[in-house]
Amino acid sequence: MPEDMAMEHATPFGALLAELESLGEHHDRSVTTPDERLRNITRDTGEFLAVLVRATGARRILEIGTSNGYSTLWLAEAARALGGRVTTVEWAAGRWSMAGEHFARAGLADVIESLHAEAGRVLDREAPASRDLVFLDADRERYVDWWPVVRETLAPGGLLVVDNATSHADELAPFIDLVEADDDFTTSLVPVGKGEFLATRTPASATA
Repeated sequence: MPEDMAMEHATPFGALLAELESLGEHHDRSVTTPDERLRNITRDTGEFLAVLVRATGARRILEIGTSNGYSTLWLAEAARALGGRVTTVEWAAGRWSMAGEHFARAGLADVIESLHAEAGRVLDREAPASRDLVFLDADRERYVDWWPVVRETLAPGGLLVVDNATSHADELAPFIDLVEADDDFTTSLVPVGKGEFLATRTPASATA
């Protein structure tokens, strides 16, 4: 579908976000095991991500952990304003399919590359310095193993954002310690939503 036609038939962005917020809350209350939950980011985290994208001018965005696409929509709407794109990765087939429907309804499918894949394999294919922003919201126990590749994927001046930094502080402590020990990164813990850990790679000019 041409972009102008897709936009004409799109659900208003704010209305779709509100719908997905309600859907996520109802779904997560109704399931019996943690793995079944959608576990969407909070609205204030979505707003924060959109501000970060626009403030940093991030045009090449990678999201690990799509779920039903709620967080992706915040990233993609901001990226489109800059002429950018979002690549998002989800392993669970049902969630990946659900997210694709939401991207189409938002009129944002043209700026989103949605991959049904294992995140580690996707990261292994990423070129060095190929991403301006990486958002991690997936299997927290794997972040330490992913760090060497995530590190190289970020461009100089690039930004890493990690969700659940306060809600799951103990789980993320080994990863956060690893990033904070890296002299090429400046970090901050921001008390938004469930806690956002930020790490920005020092621009090349600053180390010359």
